[in-house]
Order: sequence, then C-alpha cells, then structure tokens
Amino acid sequence: MSAQGSGPRTTRPASIAELRAVAQPPEVRGRRNAEHWTASLYLRNLSPYLTWILLKTSISANGVTGLMILTGWATAASLLIPGIGGAALALILGQLQMLVDCCDGEVARWRQTSSPAGIFLDNVGHYTTETLIAIVLGIRAAGFPFEAPQDFLWTNLGTLLALLIVLNKALNDMVRVARANAGLPKLADTQAAYAPTNGLIARLRRAARFLPFHRLYHSVELTIMIFVFAIVGLFIGPVLADRILLSVLVPLALLAVIGHFVAIMASRRVRG
Repeated sequence: MSAQGSGPRTTRPASIAELRAVAQPPEVRGRRNAEHWTASLYLRNLSPYLTWILLKTSISANGVTGLMILTGWATAASLLIPGIGGAALALILGQLQMLVDCCDGEVARWRQTSSPAGIFLDNVGHYTTETLIAIVLGIRAAGFPFEAPQDFLWTNLGTLLALLIVLNKALNDMVRVARANAGLPKLADTQAAYAPTNGLIARLRRAARFLPFHRLYHSVELTIMIFVFAIVGLFIGPVLADRILLSVLVPLALLAVIGHFVAIMASRRVRG
C-alpha cells in the first residue's frame, strides 16, 4: 500500500542522513510498543547501513521480512546444537533477526511500499520464531536421545511454554480485532491508552517495571536467557541448566498471561 498521493519511490537515498530522515521518522523511533529495546539501544543506529545495501538490490520490503522470518527460524534451529555452542549461535542470530526486522520497515518507508501483507508477515515471523524457540528449549531440556516417558515431561513443558507465549502475544491482536469489530478507532500508541484505570492494578503494573519478567518471552530475551544458563551449564551440566530455566519460565509465563489479561480488562483498550 503506497503512501497517499504518490507511487513507490524508485530513487535511492543520496546519503545515510537522508535515509534516516525518511525511514526513521520520530513517530517510528518514539513508538511505545512496536520498538524493541535493542532497536532503541543500538540496532536503529546500525540498520540504515544494511538498509542502504538492500536498497541497491531489487528485493522488496516483504522479501526482507522473509529474510527476517528465515533468520528467526535459524535462531531456533541453532538451539538444537547442544551446549553453549548452540546457545551462542542463537544469541547472535536473534540479534541479527531484530536488525533485519528494523530494515524491512525502513525499506518499505523509503520505497513507499508499506502494506498489510508486510505487517502480517512480520507477525508471522515473531509468532513462529518465539514459538519454535520455546519448543526447542524443551528438546534441549529433555536431552538426546529421549528416554520415555520421563523426558517427555520436558518436551511437553516446552510446548506449554510455546502455547503461553503465543497466547500472550495474541491478547494484543484480540484487542485490535475487538476494537475493529466494535467500530472503534485504532488505539493510540501512548502510555495513557494502555494504562489500567483501576488503582490497585495500576500500582501492580508499575511495580512490575522493577522486575519485568513479562518481557522475557521475546526471541531476544529468550536467547539471552538460554545463553546465560548455557554458561551456568558449564558448571552444573547443560541439560540440568536448561531444565532449571524451563521450570522457571513456564510458571512466569502463565503469570504474565494472567497479568496481561487483567491489565487489558482494567484499561481503556476494550472500552468505547
């Protein structure tokens, strides 16, 4: 879907500064929910240089999103390598996925080819990557070869973690669908729009900022945690370390889903 009043831009940026001005406007850098902390911290400083290279090719913005999806799947697949080697590779690929994730939007904004298909593909990338990482964490915790039935406990816990991660992400999409079906406008990406109106829930939400366990389930945080526990695994054994991590993540994920649901119901997000 091209920008209003103009077709796709076919020229290339004359400089990185020009590319930044078009591809990283303030409304993009200042988004409350759509901008991951790694993007704000350093990836948005690097992404224009990769975007500059991509704009010299014929790859579309959706094609770049496809690369992001494949990088995410490779992140999960690398965790099938036992021990710290697989965890280190996943850590690197997880950062690379986020870098490419920055670039697809920048390519779309420069070429004026943003579309619902691109947004859909972006969500496919994040949903599938985080689901696969959780499932593979269960496989790592089970060790190899599997011994039935005791090792299936860990693969099932990994699958449960994947389900909770998907459900937590889907709650935000459910809000958008509910508002659209009710004929309400798109929710403003501001703190006020998302803040609970109930006093107790608002205080609990503020307290959660000091221990933001609900943010552990993005692919970046998951790969960081898996890498940290892989280091611990050098001393206590890799399988035991993965089992400890999985045993902690599952109940926290359940708590995150419950808290997210309560915060939505206590906010203006599902009110007219």
